Amino acid sequence: MQHNIFTTMRSLKMMEGCKGTQVYALNQSIDGGGGGVGEKFLQNLLSKNSIRSRSNSNFQAVQSKDEVNSVVLAEAFASYGLPKTDQLEPQIEFCLKPMNFVETLADVYRRMEGCAQFDKSRMYLEQCAIFRGLPDPKLFRRCLMSARLHAVDVHSKVVLSAWLRFERREDELIGVSAMDCCGRSMECPGSALLAGYNPESATDPCICDRGMRKDEDTEIYMDEECSTSLSRGDEEDEDFDMSFCIGDDEIRCRRFNIASLSRPFEAMLYGSFIDSRREKINFSKNEISAKGMKAAEMFSRTKSMDSFDPDIVLELLSLANKFCCDGMKSVCDAYLASLVFDMDTAMLLFEYGLEGNAYLLVAACLQVFLRELPNSMHNPNVSRLFCSSEGKDRLAYIGHASFLLYYFLSQSAMEDDLKSNTTVMLLERMGECASESWQKQLAFHQLGCVMLERKEYKDAQKWFEAAVEAGHVYSLVGIARSKYKRGHMYKAYKLMNSLVSDYTPSGWMYQERSMYCQGKEKTMDLSTATELDPTLSYPYKYRAVSMAEENRLGRAISEINRILGFKISPDCLELRAWFLIVLEDYEGALRDARALLTLNPRYMMFHGKLQGEHLVEILSHNVQPCSQADCWMQLYDRWSSVDDIGSLAVVHHMLANDPGKSLLRFRQSLLLLRLNSHKAAMRSLREARNQATSEHERLVYEGWILYDTGYREEAIAKAEESISIQRSFEAFFLKAYVLSETSPDSESSLYVIQLLEEALRCPSDGLRKGQALSNLASVYVDVDKLDNAIDCYTNALNIKHTRAHQGLARVYHLKDQRKLAYDEMTKLIEKAKYNASAYEKRSEYCDREMAKSDLGMATKLDPLRTYPYRYRAAVLMDDHKETEAIAELTKAISFKPDLQVLHLRAAFHDSMGDLTSAIRDCEAALCLESRHADTLELYQKVQQRAKEQLPT
Repeated sequence: MQHNIFTTMRSLKMMEGCKGTQVYALNQSIDGGGGGVGEKFLQNLLSKNSIRSRSNSNFQAVQSKDEVNSVVLAEAFASYGLPKTDQLEPQIEFCLKPMNFVETLADVYRRMEGCAQFDKSRMYLEQCAIFRGLPDPKLFRRCLMSARLHAVDVHSKVVLSAWLRFERREDELIGVSAMDCCGRSMECPGSALLAGYNPESATDPCICDRGMRKDEDTEIYMDEECSTSLSRGDEEDEDFDMSFCIGDDEIRCRRFNIASLSRPFEAMLYGSFIDSRREKINFSKNEISAKGMKAAEMFSRTKSMDSFDPDIVLELLSLANKFCCDGMKSVCDAYLASLVFDMDTAMLLFEYGLEGNAYLLVAACLQVFLRELPNSMHNPNVSRLFCSSEGKDRLAYIGHASFLLYYFLSQSAMEDDLKSNTTVMLLERMGECASESWQKQLAFHQLGCVMLERKEYKDAQKWFEAAVEAGHVYSLVGIARSKYKRGHMYKAYKLMNSLVSDYTPSGWMYQERSMYCQGKEKTMDLSTATELDPTLSYPYKYRAVSMAEENRLGRAISEINRILGFKISPDCLELRAWFLIVLEDYEGALRDARALLTLNPRYMMFHGKLQGEHLVEILSHNVQPCSQADCWMQLYDRWSSVDDIGSLAVVHHMLANDPGKSLLRFRQSLLLLRLNSHKAAMRSLREARNQATSEHERLVYEGWILYDTGYREEAIAKAEESISIQRSFEAFFLKAYVLSETSPDSESSLYVIQLLEEALRCPSDGLRKGQALSNLASVYVDVDKLDNAIDCYTNALNIKHTRAHQGLARVYHLKDQRKLAYDEMTKLIEKAKYNASAYEKRSEYCDREMAKSDLGMATKLDPLRTYPYRYRAAVLMDDHKETEAIAELTKAISFKPDLQVLHLRAAFHDSMGDLTSAIRDCEAALCLESRHADTLELYQKVQQRAKEQLPT
């Protein structure tokens, strides 16, 4: 039937009708009058009388004129254009992509170790740019925190603090303002405005509370001081020995105090000028009011302006600039900066700061703009300031234009709207601020990528060529793509062919060259690309669509399943949903559509012509409806079979029925983390926090947000605060989880056991209790209480926590019961839908040949798992096949530069006497984790041996 359906759609020649750019657009189909079968179908199906067409044993099918036939459904989606191979293109990466990633990491580490303390922040920023392209966002955030830790000037602190906050997306939390901080000085807006270098204090609690108390005390003190000064003014009139006349007002002053404000005043009052001998000086033409001059006189005595109104302080700032009163200007600057706390105030004072050359005031305003991103860029005045060359020059004059600033602004703009003029202009300013080679490479390459997305191919080629000239060889991919888009396919092929010839081949090189060739050559290039880098999605997608075009839909789905088994992405889920619709497997298609929308709620399907939510609505009419209770049963089944995509889809369905359920959002975030979708997981966690109906629940979700962004102590504090309000499973679990990660010693382990036992006494469902039992068992293993661990794992299995098989196998192995351990892992393999980790773990409980077989299967299912490569390399080394062992590790490093793999390869190089390569690998590993004890020890040993071998 499936082939007949596909043939029917092909015979309708709807593919030909889809070659236009906006044919059958969704808005046209809903709002327009006539149209193709897709338009009529959507109008019919989305009406309230639409019903499911096929009969089902679990519910009654209704026969009516509105009944939708499954063939019509398939034809309707054909009207949007089935996927075609010539429409597929690999994505050009927007980040820095060195030709030799390991060499680059090693070089950065060497320069980091050798640079001055004040330069470390700049080095960490370069490291950020390199890590941006890695799948683990924690590496980027950690470098960003290190850059902030070592920042010296206020400008860098302001930008980096705002960037750290942006990465946590606190703007999405209800009730949190832009100027709030999480409790650490590293993100505290007040700390960012303090100049000086003190990396030790950056991890201290923020100064907010202490600062407020200090300000309150100071205000009382200054009020007394000011009142005393004012009361003394008339009594001690004889102390005044001169006057400034402004209009009809005469401001009595002390000549010495005014002269002490600056050299110009000193010259005026004590120099060889006529004014120096006068008691009354006409000051009317100096653009300051009498009230302002009285304030200046008071400042000359008190050195404070806490009692002055802001407009008076602005006058004093102008006077300070005119007469070079540096001390008074600094106090004015700091005072005005302390007034900036929201967008309105920042917009009001920003221009004064620029005109008055007030560095701190501009920094404070800049801080608000950056903390309000991306919304602040929608303000035309803010956008004009940052985007225009004039605005950049004005910022530069006062010391607030930098590559760092425009790097942050452009990244935010690209996330907000990649193709916008704002994005282009910010990237242009970023390029103008670039001084180092890597900065130019990044700015020009990203400009090329944006221009390519905007279909401005000539400009794209120009910027890619500039990036290559700056040293970014990967930008040759952009040049080739731009040439191809301009009709020069052969030139693009020649360019990529020379790249393959001139450099060590990588998967992305063959992937890109495949774009410009046909037939067997294309197939071979795609196969080589997958072999060198199995994480590239384009080759799988191309092969799958090729099979679909040949009516081999089963094979097409199997091909796309290969990558979905270890790397979940919206485009691959969409492709599988497309195939499943053709096969009339609407339940499977609905599952994939729901999972896709969990990853990206705004995803547009079918060439960007159909909103994902509309597809879900359409497909929902063709599957059996489920109640919330049915969904819970399905969730248990999916969870126990380790079907994370299926679980995501069920949770999405449950949220559609009960959108305000924070607990479901939290479950969603856990599943997304398991699928390495960190960005989507954090979005779900923030939504869970916003939808929490109780204070204690909200605190738990805030704790998880803090933990996932590197603030462990603050996360524990949130858990403890939640427990003080109400004892709950999630609060105890959070505290136990964070403590187990933070303090691995035996005393802490015993405390973690107590916390998990307390969690299990609190109400929760089986899904979470199964996880808690499994975690508790793991801690029991750590403290050598194996029988207790067995009990916990068994109880977890009794409530369908299937992953407990792995923990139980570990316990049997520790008890020297390898057969039982092997059997437990076999049970997990049989139950789990995604079982690469199960094959990997089972390999530890069998002989070498069986282990090699299991690890081969693990690599086939999930090539991102690095243990199989390390094991095979170790076996090869044991067999004295050193070259093959190094090659095995190099294969993994080429697409996943893993710390453990780099460390092992360094050790192998050391054992072979290749000290140069060993040092390089150690430095690359330490660039990923500078405190890795084993690598540090090996690095020091190899360095010492290298020194000993140097000629005397």
